Amino acid sequence: MIERTLDSYLALIEDYLDNSIDKSCYDEEIVADAMRYSLQNGGKRIRPVLVLEFCRLCGGDVKKALPFAAAIEMIHTYSLIHDDLPCMDDDDMRRGKPSCHKKFGEEYALLAGDGLLTLAFEMLTKAELSDSQKVSAVKALSLHAGYQGMIGGQTVDLMSEGKAVSLDRLKTMDNLKTGKLINCAALLGCIAANADAEKTEHALIFTGAVGLAFQIVDDILDVTSTEEKLGKPIGSDSEKEKSTYVSLLGIEKSKEYAEELTGEAVNALSYFGDDAEFLKNLALKLLERDN
Repeated sequence: MIERTLDSYLALIEDYLDNSIDKSCYDEEIVADAMRYSLQNGGKRIRPVLVLEFCRLCGGDVKKALPFAAAIEMIHTYSLIHDDLPCMDDDDMRRGKPSCHKKFGEEYALLAGDGLLTLAFEMLTKAELSDSQKVSAVKALSLHAGYQGMIGGQTVDLMSEGKAVSLDRLKTMDNLKTGKLINCAALLGCIAANADAEKTEHALIFTGAVGLAFQIVDDILDVTSTEEKLGKPIGSDSEKEKSTYVSLLGIEKSKEYAEELTGEAVNALSYFGDDAEFLKNLALKLLERDN
């Protein structure tokens, strides 16, 4: 059931993304190619899937939410391009392929990230929804992806390298860097469906817990997985002397914490009844993933 639903969402998302970047011309074509290279370089598409599913769960039209789903994936992809740059995490591989800056050069990777960031907001305007819904979407994505959200988390991350960081500080960083964009996915789905405040609140509780669990699992995999499975070097957090859940709690306690958070996420879905079965299974799938 979950695989069939997931595959149907992924097909919609991939088709929409494939047609979202126009063929460019003249000298700027290299930037369009770099944008397309990174956007189409696989990934779990968790954020756009959450947009579509929360739209459906709250009674909206999934196809009308596709521009919102594309926008959040563009924001996520731009953040990965910039994360991989030498001035940031300096990673040469992403999802088993050369990072954007290794493929196209640093200057074009920087522009490709900027291009996707800008294009994301154009995508929001293309939704066949009311003007008030589109304005709400712009406000939500700006806030969650900006200096008070994802960028703020990345700032804390950079400032924390080589320093002993408390568990509370680590949670704050990850709730910003990873959690805010996952929260925004649910929020965009709710906006697309004109969901009421109570539905939106439970959606945000779910994604808040799932987002933190997702990062904890990432930290565990950085220690226990292989480069082949992850598609990028392992052990990078240790090399950069970053505090992680594994370094602070150990592997077993980190696993227990991720399981606890997943339980909280599943409990939040009880508000939606049996109709939330896909999201329950998705939360468990993310907990048990190996890449």
